[in-house]
Amino acid sequence: MRQIIAMGGGGFSMEPENLLLDKYILNQVKTDLPRVCFVPTASGDQTNYVERFYKAFTTLPCQPSHLSLFEPEFEDLEKYVLSQDIIYVGGGNTRNLLVLWKEWGLDRILKKAYNNGIILAGLSAGSICWLEEGLTDPLNGPLYTLDCLGFLKGSNCPHYDGENKRKPSYHRLILEGKIKEGYAADDGAALHFINEALFTSVSSRIKARTYYIKNIGEKIIEEELDTIYLGK
Repeated sequence: MRQIIAMGGGGFSMEPENLLLDKYILNQVKTDLPRVCFVPTASGDQTNYVERFYKAFTTLPCQPSHLSLFEPEFEDLEKYVLSQDIIYVGGGNTRNLLVLWKEWGLDRILKKAYNNGIILAGLSAGSICWLEEGLTDPLNGPLYTLDCLGFLKGSNCPHYDGENKRKPSYHRLILEGKIKEGYAADDGAALHFINEALFTSVSSRIKARTYYIKNIGEKIIEEELDTIYLGK
């Protein structure tokens, strides 16, 4: 079974006191202590980001580790990645992430991991990367589209409710045919795909939602998807 859990935002890095999405990801592995590897490439392996990952995940039933391409500690990258149960990709610069992954051959290894049943998850850049195209935002720059790994069809727009320019830009680019139709997720919401089809949507915030955005007759249709709140 192939699984991808793509978060619009949330998880330990945005909601350190609310780990509902992180727990949901762990719960998809049918072992008591799943091995979860954090990949912070998009942030330049920012030390503080890695520390926040360990602070959160050492409180959860799992075996946490991280994968650095800037200060690598592995002897065999493919063997290390394929030994994991979950690959959890952090946010940051999606373009830099993709360039580095391809240079290291990590894109190819992740495709193998995916086909082997290792769960791929992440937020923001770590959500965009799995689809064919994504809407990304460089610091102080305009939003632009980006060709991604294409493990899933369509495009992806994270932070749909969290950043003012996201929603109108995504709509406009779809209307102009500059990006494929696709999925949008609010901060605190996640899209769970199984075998390349959307299985469910879940959220760590009561009002967080997911959507499918399409162009019908030169008009944007925003289809709200059923989203299950993970809290009580």
